[in-house]
Amino acid sequence: MPGNPSFRIVCAALLVLIGSGCQRVQVEQPQEENSVSIPFEKYTLDNGLTVILHEDNSDPLVHVDVTYHVGSAREDVGKSGFAHFFEHMMFQGSKHVADEQHFKVITEAGGNLNGTTNTDRTNYFETVPANQLEKVLWLESDRMGYLLEAVDQKKFENQRETVKNERAQRVDNQPYGLRFELNGEALYPEGHPYSWLTIGYVEDLDRVNVNDLKAFFKRWYGPNNAVLTIGGDIDVAKTKALIQQYFGDIPSGPEVVDAKPQPVTLDETRYLTLEDKVHLPLLQITYPTVYARHVDEAPLDVLANILGGGKTSLFYKNLVKQGMAVQAAVSHPCRELACEFQLLALANPAKVTSLATLQQALNDTLKEFETRGVTADDLARTKGQLESRTVFGLQSVSGKVSALAANETFYNTPDLIAQDIARYNSVTASDIMRVYNDYIKDANSVVLSVVPNGSPQLAAAEPTFERPTRKLPDDQLQSEHQSASAKHKSDNESFASPASTFDRSIMPSAGPAPVSKVPDYWERSLRNDIKVLGVTSNETPTVTITLGMDGGMLLDPEGKAGTAYLTALLMNETTKNYSNEDLANELAKLGSSIRFSTGGRFTQMSVSTLTKNIKPTLALMEEKLFNPAFTEADFSRMKERVLQGLQQQAKTPSSLAQRAKDLILFGEENRVSLPDGGTIASVNNIALDDVKAFYERYYSPAKASMVVVGNLTPEQTMEALGFLNDWEGQDYDFVDYHEFPQYEEQNLYVVHSPDAVQSVVYIVDRGLPFDATGEYFKSRLMNFPLGGAFNSRINLNLREDKGITYGASSGFVGGKTLGWFEVSTDLTAKDTALGIKEIFAEINAYKEKGVTESEIEFMRNAFTLSDALAFETPSSKARFLRQLLSYDLEKGYRDEQLDIINRIDKVAINRLAKQYLNADKMQIIVVGDKTKILPQLSSLNIPMVELSVEDNKREALD
Repeated sequence: MPGNPSFRIVCAALLVLIGSGCQRVQVEQPQEENSVSIPFEKYTLDNGLTVILHEDNSDPLVHVDVTYHVGSAREDVGKSGFAHFFEHMMFQGSKHVADEQHFKVITEAGGNLNGTTNTDRTNYFETVPANQLEKVLWLESDRMGYLLEAVDQKKFENQRETVKNERAQRVDNQPYGLRFELNGEALYPEGHPYSWLTIGYVEDLDRVNVNDLKAFFKRWYGPNNAVLTIGGDIDVAKTKALIQQYFGDIPSGPEVVDAKPQPVTLDETRYLTLEDKVHLPLLQITYPTVYARHVDEAPLDVLANILGGGKTSLFYKNLVKQGMAVQAAVSHPCRELACEFQLLALANPAKVTSLATLQQALNDTLKEFETRGVTADDLARTKGQLESRTVFGLQSVSGKVSALAANETFYNTPDLIAQDIARYNSVTASDIMRVYNDYIKDANSVVLSVVPNGSPQLAAAEPTFERPTRKLPDDQLQSEHQSASAKHKSDNESFASPASTFDRSIMPSAGPAPVSKVPDYWERSLRNDIKVLGVTSNETPTVTITLGMDGGMLLDPEGKAGTAYLTALLMNETTKNYSNEDLANELAKLGSSIRFSTGGRFTQMSVSTLTKNIKPTLALMEEKLFNPAFTEADFSRMKERVLQGLQQQAKTPSSLAQRAKDLILFGEENRVSLPDGGTIASVNNIALDDVKAFYERYYSPAKASMVVVGNLTPEQTMEALGFLNDWEGQDYDFVDYHEFPQYEEQNLYVVHSPDAVQSVVYIVDRGLPFDATGEYFKSRLMNFPLGGAFNSRINLNLREDKGITYGASSGFVGGKTLGWFEVSTDLTAKDTALGIKEIFAEINAYKEKGVTESEIEFMRNAFTLSDALAFETPSSKARFLRQLLSYDLEKGYRDEQLDIINRIDKVAINRLAKQYLNADKMQIIVVGDKTKILPQLSSLNIPMVELSVEDNKREALD
């Protein structure tokens, strides 16, 4: 999306621009010293393809982005979803690239890839080791210029089902998933390009034919409607030659004129209600505003931040802190044609009995803003957050390339960083009050109430707007449509690929693989024996710190699961010397963040800051770590938030499946079988004194360690962390696990989710805990061809061959002390039994017939060549250091892993498959509507049990 409610600053570089001229080239001019910019070179091929190059030699990788200026806003009424549909078709092979090979080629090259579609553009992108650039250009150029001859009815039908499964998984089977579709229909007039979702309507997907889709491609996917952006470790001259070779032969497409902005107005406030599978009622109020880069966009963004941007906002003070809302936020998402100002509040049913009450609170808050006005700190926060987001955006080549590509696509100017900084820094208090009065005060809006099924009385008001009946083509129009389709068919049958000056059927070979090294890290210890691992990196003036304390949920008192989680939440609240608002305000002005969290067996404190602000940020870290206030008000609010969240999860199929999986694997007697946040019953048992006791006992340096990545030397880092030297605390132990469940036979556990349109499926078996170079690691290598990659056997079968899922995967998951094997997928409800049968067919075939040599080579290349991408960003470096600490690994363990990968053979992999893929012991979990799926599941001849995850009740099913 070209707009971003948080200042739209994607990334930047604190660099002076340089470049050399060439024919039809735009080279960014040198800037003033310390200017903020991304260096690039821009030129255009004769066929209209715009090319942007950004050289960054800091890591041996390249990122390639091809953005087409076409999204769902280019579609016709009744033909929604075309752009997104074609995003899928572009991965189905082209004239010189076989079906399913795009993912395979890039994965085997050690890279990663994807594509995305929104209302205004479609992009395809790959990050690969630097020596693989030519291969990426071969792939991208082939699907730009030589796609249609490879598009056939079979691929078309398959991807249609995949897209419908994606919609079901992301929209129709998700709580609140339909609110975006309803809001668009109410906010925009019928026929407006934003009045339908990018993924489209199912009836449109069912009606489209393959020739319609081909015609859409021919209209919009020419090089003259595309931007090719390449960044990373490139030789500019060689890259230009390759671009000319691979893209220069492709003819220009039809002329494309940029769409004009189409902001909207409302002549009345429209109320609508959505009854859904939810526990928490939701109120969304949307005001139409301007369009991306309009002069009023920046002040509206800042206004959104003041009203609902975290703990400094009025929404937090009036709604969240008062307990009326579990969450509340304000945003101003902007797109090419129009923007929306959205107020969002997730009601707390314990405090709010009607969304009308919540709407009144929102209106009162707006009135308060009118009286309060804009403060100096409001503007200071904007500048602090803006600078921080800009600098942190430097940390990946993909971020910089994405920004260049999007800005060129929409505004014909790749680097808009300096302009964006200037326009946000120039926003004044009077600007903010003006846009509030112009667009929000007393303005008409769309008021959407999402309420639990059967509770329409909870809505903010009686509906005044009904979903419009879609005006699809009538018989005459349908006849014309069929005639046009026949013409398209004729056109496409006569379609001929452009001539090429070289043999495109030969995939380019890669040069020598770049040398990738484990980050050169240093190790120190504080006086209290806290081990500190660090990487000194000078690529950006930033510092990230993670303090980890071993234990997490495993330390929860008996019967009080969720204590560690609730303690971490309260550590983010009031301290003895700062209110929530004051802390958030100071951090925002610094552009820093400090956050406590608990997940699994670790509690972590994460800190990020600009290096120049390290001292005041660490002073706030010291305050938060050592002076939590643990007030009754904070405790009551956060406890209620956890409880309401748990009740919502009980209505979410994916959460139910996760709960069931943990119960089946580990049994109700073990803490690990429960969510990190506990259960409704266990959280109700927790008192504030339990939290205080947990903090005193377990927030200790005894099992703590730290990771630091930034442009500080070891000496500077240890000096900055000196305040931790005097931290004291007792050591502690873990309670051992109770006995895990043992299963004499395979069972199929059904969790009822009424009206579910898909079935969430897990197939699980306990397995090995983590090891870096032993059986667990080798089993992950063994699983890669089975279910560990997009081109794995399970995914190709269920997604590409059968079209009954959006995606399916398998894997071995291991922690310090526990591990398991799982297969997971969301299946079309009517195909639940078929999907389960096919999964076991693939597992058994793999186990019985073994792996192929080509699959071994695929795995080997994917694992070894990807090292070039492994340590690019500070966060990736930090993950590596945390793994070293968590599992007490030696620095050279990756060398040993590479040796295993290169040496493992077919015999070893087949042995691992026979030993660890025990299909007859795997337990099956299905979350779906039992009235729809039980008849087909009974055909599997597996004992069926209905499972209630909240109380672990089990009842045999006939």
